[in-house]
Amino acid sequence: MTISLAIEGSGFTSKTRDEVRYFEHALFLIDEHGVIQSVLEPGDERYQSEKARAQANGTYQAIANGSYLLPGFIDLHVHAPQWAQDGTGLDEPLEVWLGKYTFPTESKFADEPFAHTVYEDLVTRMLSTGTTTASYYATVHRNGSLVLAQEAERLGQRALVGKVVMDDPEANPEYYRDASAQAAIEETERFINEVAKLNEHSVQGVYPVITPRFIPSCTDEALRGLGELAERYKTYAYIQTHCSESDWEHGYAYERYGRSDTHMLREFGLFTERSILAHSVYPSEEDMRVFAETGAIAVHCPLSNAFFAGAVAPIRRYLAAGMHVALGSDISGGYNPDLYGAIRQAMISSRMLETGVNRELSAGERGVEGSALTLSNAFYLATAGGGASLGLPIGRLEAGYAWDAQVVDTRHPGARLPIFEPNEPASDIFQKIMNLAVPENVRTVWVQGRKVVDKG
Repeated sequence: MTISLAIEGSGFTSKTRDEVRYFEHALFLIDEHGVIQSVLEPGDERYQSEKARAQANGTYQAIANGSYLLPGFIDLHVHAPQWAQDGTGLDEPLEVWLGKYTFPTESKFADEPFAHTVYEDLVTRMLSTGTTTASYYATVHRNGSLVLAQEAERLGQRALVGKVVMDDPEANPEYYRDASAQAAIEETERFINEVAKLNEHSVQGVYPVITPRFIPSCTDEALRGLGELAERYKTYAYIQTHCSESDWEHGYAYERYGRSDTHMLREFGLFTERSILAHSVYPSEEDMRVFAETGAIAVHCPLSNAFFAGAVAPIRRYLAAGMHVALGSDISGGYNPDLYGAIRQAMISSRMLETGVNRELSAGERGVEGSALTLSNAFYLATAGGGASLGLPIGRLEAGYAWDAQVVDTRHPGARLPIFEPNEPASDIFQKIMNLAVPENVRTVWVQGRKVVDKG
């Protein structure tokens, strides 16, 4: 084992779902594969000798006072082509928004130079705000989707990338859909193998994802065929789709099948421990048991849910039921590519669920008791919870985990956080970072030990 990087700094990482651990002047020893081999506290007997050794061989770096290390964020629901329409159409119902804004935008990504321009900009933006891992929907175009995987690999972001499948001619516009179910399945398989080949040379990892957009856009033939691909490539391909996002989508599955989309996705072979289910706002108790039994991931997208879901997902209930839960921005249904925003909105939405919003009801009748998330809970969903749900050693600043980290400068000119006391409690500093940090505060980002953002 060769130590290629030794970083001394203070910061925060999740200890449990409910507790954040503060470390002060810890020394992180990172090997040539970008994995944390040791975390030494100042009182450890090896601390001074390892620090001296790293200083002598030029691998030592100290994080400045007033700056703090955090794990890189994990965003498990991003529609990458929708970055080109971000911030528009959010006053429309979901089904109108898709036809008026989204499908016309996504259809442009048959143009590969355009795809390069948009995807490079989005990946760069997300890395610069501390998102080191993202799960991306691309478009129906296999070549354009491969561009997204290539850009993520080149720029250093760990990415899960899917070519979208939407083949039903009755549900999708003629100008933007797969030619047929068989064509969609064949193109998806080609895409899986192309991304797997790209991943052979990737430092941080780029993974293929089988991506039926959602049940309303796909024929049974396509869903069944994608389920067969999921079984065939289960050792390295993930699955992603939307699940119970809105009243409209949730009700659609019952109208078509008489069962929930959770049940039907499982029947088609698309609901497994490698399934990333965006939104998941309306699962029944039975559906929640399926999530817990399979290990599938419910991705909470609190900002876009505020626009399109019609309800707040009861995340504390999901966690209590044993479900894997992660966090997603849902660009562009959620307009903010900065996952700090999703952390904040997760807390706001959960608090509104607990206290209620209808003033015509009395305080005791208005909300759902026991729904509010703490800041520690939301931070966990964006870091350690996301990593655990993917089955990857990411999301924690601990030995055995990838060195995916961000440095937040609380004293940066123009974005200084209100920290004035020399002995301000670490818990207060953590809260101020989570609630007040802006992109300018994120100065340095590493993925798998490689520095991918350095703002100087």
